[in-house]
Amino acid sequence: MKTIFEIGDKKEFEKLVTEKDTASFDSGTVHPVYATFALGRDAEWCCRLFVLAMKEADEEGIGTALSIQHHSPALLGETVKFTAWVYSQEKNNITCKYEAKVGERIVASGEQGQKILKKDRLEKLFNNISSANP
Repeated sequence: MKTIFEIGDKKEFEKLVTEKDTASFDSGTVHPVYATFALGRDAEWCCRLFVLAMKEADEEGIGTALSIQHHSPALLGETVKFTAWVYSQEKNNITCKYEAKVGERIVASGEQGQKILKKDRLEKLFNNISSANP
């Protein structure tokens, strides 16, 4: 794992809100706005941008935590700008804080954690779980 970031370093990602991002379930669409679960997916992606630069070819990141404070809706067709910054790094763990905005309006904020592990270790973990639950 490459230790190349400092506390406070930032990454950004923009997301156009589309129909697939709305609060929809088997029972139908609840609201035609950016769903909290879609926000979580995209917040995790923004924070993962750090991991993509940090991991070696034989490593992979795995999520350890995600918090979302939903402040304001983002409407269909709006572009949400995510900004993530390194909040803490300890050994192979990285925690980012993030903020999602439409213009100056805050849509969401929170934290996301990831751990960087060797791919073979992850494979063994997944196989152990799979074989324990046939």
